Amino acid sequence: MILADRLRALFPGASGRSRKHWLAHGRVEVNGRVVREATAEVAETDRIALGRQGAVPFPVALDLVHEDGDLLVVDKPAGLLSVATGRGRERTAYSLLWDYLRAQRPPRRPFIVHRLDQDTSGLLVFAKSIPAKRRLQAQFEMRQVERIYVAVVDGRVREDAGTLESRLVQDRGLRVRSGASGRQAITHYRVLGRRRDDTLLELRLGTGRRHQIRVQLAEMGHPIVGDTAHGGSRGRFRRLCLHAARLGFAHPRSGEAMRFERTAPAAWV
Repeated sequence: MILADRLRALFPGASGRSRKHWLAHGRVEVNGRVVREATAEVAETDRIALGRQGAVPFPVALDLVHEDGDLLVVDKPAGLLSVATGRGRERTAYSLLWDYLRAQRPPRRPFIVHRLDQDTSGLLVFAKSIPAKRRLQAQFEMRQVERIYVAVVDGRVREDAGTLESRLVQDRGLRVRSGASGRQAITHYRVLGRRRDDTLLELRLGTGRRHQIRVQLAEMGHPIVGDTAHGGSRGRFRRLCLHAARLGFAHPRSGEAMRFERTAPAAWV
């Protein structure tokens, strides 16, 4: 039996939303240990208890999309770093999750798998163990991870679909640009909608180079709205209009195919 079924039987008057809230906030204990996964297997002899409150609730700055014993998938807002850049103790998705996992029993910690730019919103996966991290990163390196973004770009893109290919290099100032000696970068795009001054694109990564989408779209003549570093207009949305909308990979332990989606801001459509 899974924990969700035991909770339903033990607390028949509680709503499904309440039970999810208990799990997310660390209120559910199995044999004295906080368990947050609704699908955790429990035996009939296991003691299920509902504590008053969890030690640390899930950080409000992040939207929890999925959590199990091996990984966390979150929806990161624009403006929040994925991980510190070395300029001191910054507030990052990583630091928020560190505090959250450290309070669990037994204490856990997050492991970086990949990153999103500070001004990019959307789906981000963290591992909870070194083996899970290595297995997930291997999938990224072998291009087995489905990564789809949505962007608003300046101008009206003529072709309904296409592929951007280039070689990207990073200079000493960490600026990314095209260069013959660079690493191959591939991005597939599809037009989702056109307006008078901009175009809504779906972007599927063939490779995952730093700033790949931003540089390639700018060189195409259609920089992302809000990407002033690459020639984009400031736009009416007051942010970089790039969102990681879909993330698909094989679970690091079970191998089960997993796919998560978070729609782009409604104002972009």
